[in-house]
Order: sequence, then C-alpha cells, then structure tokens
Amino acid sequence: MQTKIDFIGGNTKHCLMAMALPMIAAMFLNMAYNLVDSLWIGNLLGETAYAALTNSTPIILILTSVAMGATNGISILLSQAIGAKKQKRVESLIATSFIVAIVFSLMITLVFEIFLPHILTALNTPAETYDMAYSYLSIYVLGYLAVYLYLYFTAVLRSFGNSMFQAVAMLVSTVLNAILDPVFIHFIGFHGAAIATLLSQGVCLIFMVVYLKRKQLFSLHITWFDEADILPLIGKALPSVVQQSIPAVSTTFLTALVSTYSITAIAAYGITGKLETILFYPAMALNMVLTTIIGQCIGGQRIDRAKDYLKCALKYGCVLLFILSGVIVIFSKQLSGFFVNSTDVATIVGVYFLTVSIGYVLNTVTNCFLGVLNGLGKPAKSMLLMIFYYIVVRMPLAYLLSSLGFGLNGIWAAVLVSHICAAVASMLVSLLQIKSKK
Repeated sequence: MQTKIDFIGGNTKHCLMAMALPMIAAMFLNMAYNLVDSLWIGNLLGETAYAALTNSTPIILILTSVAMGATNGISILLSQAIGAKKQKRVESLIATSFIVAIVFSLMITLVFEIFLPHILTALNTPAETYDMAYSYLSIYVLGYLAVYLYLYFTAVLRSFGNSMFQAVAMLVSTVLNAILDPVFIHFIGFHGAAIATLLSQGVCLIFMVVYLKRKQLFSLHITWFDEADILPLIGKALPSVVQQSIPAVSTTFLTALVSTYSITAIAAYGITGKLETILFYPAMALNMVLTTIIGQCIGGQRIDRAKDYLKCALKYGCVLLFILSGVIVIFSKQLSGFFVNSTDVATIVGVYFLTVSIGYVLNTVTNCFLGVLNGLGKPAKSMLLMIFYYIVVRMPLAYLLSSLGFGLNGIWAAVLVSHICAAVASMLVSLLQIKSKK
C-alpha cells in the first residue's frame, strides 16, 4: 500500500489536518459509542445502575488502554520503516505484529475473566453495585479480541497515512450499539448493555475484515512472519502499553478513593469521566497522529519537518481545547442532567470542571510532546513522564489532600496540579530530544 499523504514533501497544515480530523472524528464517535451505554443505563435504570457502570469503567479503560498502547507501539516501528522506504521490513512487521496481537489479546481476555472478582474487590466496589458490575464486565471482556484487532488494523492503516477508515468503522459500530442498547436493556436489564456492546464490536470487526479484504489497503501474509521482529515490537509496545494504561490506573485509583464518599459521588465522578472524553480525545488523537507523522519524518531524516508538525499541532490543538473546555465548564451542570437527574450529582460535576478547567489545554500540550517522543522512537521516555505525573504526582497528592480533610475538592485539585506538572515536564524532555537529533 502506498502512503496516502506525503508527510515529508507536503504542506504541513494540510497533511496534519488530513490525518488529525478523521482521527478526532473517530475519537468522538468512540465517545458517542461509550455515551450510549451511560445515557441508557442512567435514564432507564437509575443512579445505582449508573454507579455500577462507573465502577466498571476503570477496568474497561485499562483494557482499551493496553490495546491502544500496544498497537501504537507497532505504529512507531512501522511508520519509521515506511518513511525509510524499507518494503520488506514493512511486510515482516505487519505479519509478525498481527500474530502477536491475536495471541496477546486472547491471553488478556483469559486473565481478566479469571481474576475479575478479585479486581472488583480491590477497587472497593460497593456491595450495592458489585453484582451488576461483575455481570457487565464478564460479558464485556469476551469481546476484547474484536476491540484489540480493530485498534490493530487502524494503527497499521494510520502508519500508511490512512486515518479515514477508523472513523468509518467507528461510525458503523456506534450506530449499531445505539440501536441494540435500549432493546437489550429493556428486555434483559443492566448487563444487556454489555451484550449489545459485544455484538456491535463483533459486527464491526467483521465489517472491517471484509472491507480490508475487498479494498486490499495493505498486504498481510503469514509467511512474512519473522521472529526476529518480536523483541523490537515488544520493546516499543511495552512502554506504549504502560504509557496508555497509566491514566486508566490513575482513574481506577481515584474511583476507589471517590467510592469511600458516597454513591452520589461515584455517579458524579463517572459523569465527569464521560464528559472529559470530549476534552481528552482530540489530544489523544494528536498524540497518535504525531507518532505516525514524526516517525515518517525521522525515517526520512527530516527533523525540520518534525518540528514544523509539532508547532502546527500545538497551535490548532490548544485553540480547539480552549473552546471545548470553556463550553464544558459553563454547561457542566446541565450536561450532567442527561446522565442522572440529580441536583447533588450536578453540583459535584460543576465544581470538578471549574477546578480542573485550564488543565485540558495543558493536557493537549502534553499529548503533542508525547506524540513527538513516540515518533522519535522514545516511548520509554513518554512512559516515564506518565509515571511521573500520574503515579508520583496525581495519585499521592489526591490521597493526601483527601486524607487531610479537603474531601472531593482536594482530589480535584490534585488532578489540576498533575496537568501543570505534565505539560512542563513533557515540553522540557521533548525539546531536549529534538535538539539531540540535529
């Protein structure tokens, strides 16, 4: 397959937008996909059921983050090989990574199915929501192979400069889930939402495989498998998995911390997580897009182009997030009502977004610089940065402020402080790495 976009010779703004806009669209469709469960469960089954979904969310985030991280790691090596025009290397990477993807995703599925009760217990899942959370997750995990392969195929296509297919596939899955959700919830109850999700993911994967086969967007032959590529793939994928998973681990920790307050607090925190996806997904899209673009620029020995793409991404990304975060902060209480009709919940949601506010622009800055580090082939440095501001800063500070009597507001303040630390640290490390490439 030929690259769809000339990242090295083309117009910086046009090339970035051609990749970023479909990616952002795909992310928002993914957000809509996740919101469908939340809206139907919250409105049809009430606050307790929504709290159960909130208790389930951290595990879903971890599973998704592992898949996103591993496949993004594949994209690092693949995009650099494409930029360097090494065709045989490209072919062996695709074949080897595909086999590794299947084996790894099946292993993850088995582990989570076996240890799910222990995981829910460790998360301080309240007795009132435990059974519902378990029934939902035990079904959801069965569809992990479909989720993983979807992210794998989109990562490969993204490496070639094709991000449009991800948006199309996500649209199919979102529409299907929106149709199936209310039907299954009505007839089966809470875990009917998980069954609807499982079915929509399976159909989406079938749609994707058929489309790829007919269009022949890239070649994949098992005979191209090269065991020598396994360790390099793991070497790039492992830091990326940790990098993507750490925010989910942090969310899991904060969910457990918030769970010590009340069901209302859990429901409110669940809503903030859903609304935050509007603000996080554009930044995540820029991260993944820059990983591919910078990777091709580095493969083609054009560090000057890499810097141009970084400046462009920072400019447009920060403007977009300033506007979006302003809208969410102003209307957060009203938006909360779409999920759960509760004044107490809405008040907590409003305070959260007012506290964090500017943190979402800073998160965009952070993700742009992390995307550069990934594209430079330095995912381990991105991983260490994530560990620093989530594990070293956010989680201990949230626990400390909560313990000192600041309550939920102390937890929210810790989130803001971590965003500030993240933006400063990622900028300094990335600029040093770029300078060393001259």
